[in-house]
Amino acid sequence: MDIEVSSGVNGAVPKLQDPPAREKHESRRRRVLLAAGLVALVLLAFFVLGRESASTAWEIASAKLITAINDRGFMDGASHGQSAAAGNATEGTAADELLGGLLAPGMDRRSCRSRYELFRYFKHFPYAPSPYLLSKLRAYESLHRRCAPGTPLYADAISRLRSGHSAAGGEETCSYIVWLPYDGLGNRMLSMASGFLYALLTGRVFLAAVPRDSADLFCEPFPNTTWLLPVDDFPVANLFGLGANPDVSYTTLLNNNKISAIFSDVGGGGESNATAAPAYVYLSLGWQLTDRLFFCGEHQRAIARVGWVLLYSDLYFAPSLYGVSGEFRDELRRLFPAKEAAGHLLLRYLLHPGNHVWGLATRYYHAYLAPASRRVGVQIRMFGFGSVPADDMYGQILACSRQEKILPETSDDGSSAAATAGETKNSTAILIASLYADYYERLRSRYYEHATSAAAAGGGGGWVGVFQPTHEEVQETGKLEHNRKALAEIYLLSFSDELLTSGISTFGYVSASIAGVRPTILLTAFGHKVPDPPCRRAVSMEPCNLTPPSADVKCRSKEGVDGEDVARHVRTCEDKDGGVKFFD
Repeated sequence: MDIEVSSGVNGAVPKLQDPPAREKHESRRRRVLLAAGLVALVLLAFFVLGRESASTAWEIASAKLITAINDRGFMDGASHGQSAAAGNATEGTAADELLGGLLAPGMDRRSCRSRYELFRYFKHFPYAPSPYLLSKLRAYESLHRRCAPGTPLYADAISRLRSGHSAAGGEETCSYIVWLPYDGLGNRMLSMASGFLYALLTGRVFLAAVPRDSADLFCEPFPNTTWLLPVDDFPVANLFGLGANPDVSYTTLLNNNKISAIFSDVGGGGESNATAAPAYVYLSLGWQLTDRLFFCGEHQRAIARVGWVLLYSDLYFAPSLYGVSGEFRDELRRLFPAKEAAGHLLLRYLLHPGNHVWGLATRYYHAYLAPASRRVGVQIRMFGFGSVPADDMYGQILACSRQEKILPETSDDGSSAAATAGETKNSTAILIASLYADYYERLRSRYYEHATSAAAAGGGGGWVGVFQPTHEEVQETGKLEHNRKALAEIYLLSFSDELLTSGISTFGYVSASIAGVRPTILLTAFGHKVPDPPCRRAVSMEPCNLTPPSADVKCRSKEGVDGEDVARHVRTCEDKDGGVKFFD
């Protein structure tokens, strides 16, 4: 079923011009200066910090240099993305469609059209993947093929799980983390990315227990294998109904002496205090954060001895992994030299919409958004604890737009902003993503009744179209069709030049991270009062971990953890006191 269409104006596809020669010269000059500065930094690290630190510094510097050379950093824009996002039938290279090597080549194009077509729609390519991340992903894909469902190693692991034994100690064994669905689509996507990152850090195989309400949302992400857990044959009963506090959660097992923390590395005497490991543990890392001890090094060593980890989470907990141990921190630094690229690269690698959703998104894009020279996504979500009247919410949106110069301003001459379709030079398409049609109707009327001002964002004049694909009224995560439409909207938002998103909304977080955009964030009306200022421009495009482990979680083992480094890169979110996210 196609997405319901509500539109303001149609227009012709514009022709985009190459950047002027002067701009190209300035871009090259900045990259040369950046390269020289990075080399000087590495030399300084070698002489001051020693060979090992210099090696790490070189890995980080080289990854940043690759980003700069590719001309895909925030400072230089993304000329490739500009032509692709405009809907031009550009003929991309293999490097383009593989997102700089992030994706593996050779997967079936017909079964997942989005995988190799998404690059044509993204406007921004802010960060190239580091060489270390690429090597880890290729190694992980090989591991996954050896251990996936249908392989002898998987059958052995299932046999041990049925018998109640944990992983054996030989080389030919596999350990797993199984993702379980929890909460809405945005939450699910963020917890998937976090779970996959944890698999990369710990050498586990990432499997997804996908419910019927998400059956065809995403493609298989790994070449020549499957990430889908055969739920019907899995030995753990009631997999989708265990909830936040089951008897097999890590904390419950710990309290019942079924598992014990390990306070030093293997070989250092730490195994003496350990009980036999259970066959599996259930990690409850939802907003209640039942198993918050997960973020302590001594408990990570205990979990490492368990063959199967069942992950129940609705959080983006990746930033909180940075302070678990020196080993995790060092790996994360090498994987993501630019910390704010973590969620962006993980989501672009792991999650690709299935063909049904991809058809919804691309048909709508080409029919209504592609003709514009500038696309602005506006995602509006109001929570019960932060609700205000619609008039106040609309006023907040306009106040924020004026403050940050996001939406075109209007004049009072009474002429229509929906000028002829040929006037595409400064045309703007505004995509509204909301459960309700009210804000779409108000913005459509605003631009229909008033012509755009010469001071409009992105240039003067031109037409303005306002579009809203759906207005479902109620979030129905348990229905496949609802989730298909929601995922199509997430990707439509990710094709935007600029984003205005709602604070503490995982839907907005995911859209901005996939887009590679630092959004402007509408602040939540806590206490039912419109905030002042109405919004903030994000400093980092990373999603926020809304419920990180608090200071009262006393970890006895913080080996190799540099508190100052953690404080520098894991800081309070722009939109949520108490939440944390990655910063550079």
